[in-house]
Amino acid sequence: MGCWILNEKLSVLLLLVWLALNFYLFIDTFHWYEDKDAYIYTRIMLGSTLAWARASATCLNFNCMLILLPVSRNLISFLRGASICCGGAVRRQLDKTIAFHKMVAYGIAVNATIHIVAHLINIERYHSSQSKEAGELRNKLSGLGKSPNESYLNPIRTYETNTTGELLNTIAGVTGVVITVALILIMTSSTELIRRSCYEVFWYTHHLFVVFFIGLIIHGTGQLVRGQTPQSLLLHNVTYCKDHYLEWENATQCPVPQFSGNKPVAWKWVLSPMVLYICERIVRFWRFQQEVVITKVVMHSSGVLELHMKKRDFKMGPGQYIFLQCPSVSQLEWHPFTLTSAPEEDFFSVHIRVAGDWTAALFKAFGAEEKAFKELRMLPRVAVDGPYGSATTDVFHYRVSVCIAAGIGVTPFASILKSVWYKCCNPNTVLALQKVYFYWICRDPSAFEWFADLLFHLETKMAEKGKNDFLSYHIFLTGWDESQPFQKIQSWRQPKGRVYPFTLLLSCFCCYCHYSNSIGVFFCGPKTLSKILQKTCNSYSSVDPRGVQFHYNKESF
Repeated sequence: MGCWILNEKLSVLLLLVWLALNFYLFIDTFHWYEDKDAYIYTRIMLGSTLAWARASATCLNFNCMLILLPVSRNLISFLRGASICCGGAVRRQLDKTIAFHKMVAYGIAVNATIHIVAHLINIERYHSSQSKEAGELRNKLSGLGKSPNESYLNPIRTYETNTTGELLNTIAGVTGVVITVALILIMTSSTELIRRSCYEVFWYTHHLFVVFFIGLIIHGTGQLVRGQTPQSLLLHNVTYCKDHYLEWENATQCPVPQFSGNKPVAWKWVLSPMVLYICERIVRFWRFQQEVVITKVVMHSSGVLELHMKKRDFKMGPGQYIFLQCPSVSQLEWHPFTLTSAPEEDFFSVHIRVAGDWTAALFKAFGAEEKAFKELRMLPRVAVDGPYGSATTDVFHYRVSVCIAAGIGVTPFASILKSVWYKCCNPNTVLALQKVYFYWICRDPSAFEWFADLLFHLETKMAEKGKNDFLSYHIFLTGWDESQPFQKIQSWRQPKGRVYPFTLLLSCFCCYCHYSNSIGVFFCGPKTLSKILQKTCNSYSSVDPRGVQFHYNKESF
């Protein structure tokens, strides 16, 4: 537990701060509506559900203010590269923005549920206040607003009124339904099952956030919840008059109370993030307009499509990723791909395998299925957004880095290893990195044929430079027939029935301790393996700050 806290202390701190702000806003708003004199008459009709509805609304606005920030990729990349964020712990937090985005989304869902339930109860209590069984004071309050000089408190004007129809005739009711439907569609389509099996559904429904935010801003203008006006409070002593409601028309100290709705405040919470996100989208659109030239297309025997591209003023770092769009496949969809080229090369490249409808359509558009590519000038147009920073860009900040990939998760390390080779060949480059351990877990040996040449070439060059010990790599094959010849790469075969050789892999962690007291561990692959690795890093890290620390970094976009 102590090791986990030591490694995850900043994540824990940020989580606690977020929870504390939510609790503070909820409790503060709750007490405001429970204690404020302006809402005494409203509380008589609605009870504590008034405070529940308003407190959850405040927390809802707060989380809606935060939800767009983690997905503002250009802002995150700017912060990651800024000098004020050069600390490794801060950069690791910026790599977890999607996790924070999900956490805030859960906060929105919880507070929206509380808000909806509370208001449904409020509507029923408004309706029951018009009945004779409600009592004289509630009947008196419900009857206000019939005279020209009176303002109403109860939006349900008669007991015979259909509450559903009345609600749908209000701005708050209509926008509330729109917001709720949009939120349900966004949340349900964001489940991992739908994202993996039908990414397009997730992509399109997620853009309902535009409808959600427009509805959120308009929602408060309905002013469904009403309280006594400040001028009325000066003339109408609520403490006295609520017990002498029969004297309201006659006694000078108890004039008829006047009510007004709350001014909308949601726009104040979300305006700045929305402006920031609009700027983000403008930058993306500008990048979309820039020409991308495809210089080379390679179809590997393992079913991986390799694209070499050039773009004006394109500057990348090792391990970064881009978003790729092909208008002939889809006008709206953008998909993330890790760059497999090095910054020192005069092009940038990606390796793509079929993993859904979009990638399958892309293969077909490039003629990969027929194994006969079109001429370069006949290839479909692609647009590129990025590059964006990722966890693997921090490999060079440690003296010892352990890089672990599973399957196609090897792509970011292709860029890293190429950059390592270029830096080692440059005598003017001073590297803080002294040792790299690279592990790749792969089921199908043919899947890494395109990567084998890179490893072999890198190993040869390192030997020529006298740096045999700089790079240590191990390939774990989980579905390889030992009778097949494979000369270039060392291999190890698992016993039948075992899928991932983590027993051997994780036992290697204790061997790195004598190299450095700060070791970076970088992983790209399935979530299940990531959890095992993160737990291992925490368990092998020393509680003593002077001991060995394994800093876990996971690729995510």
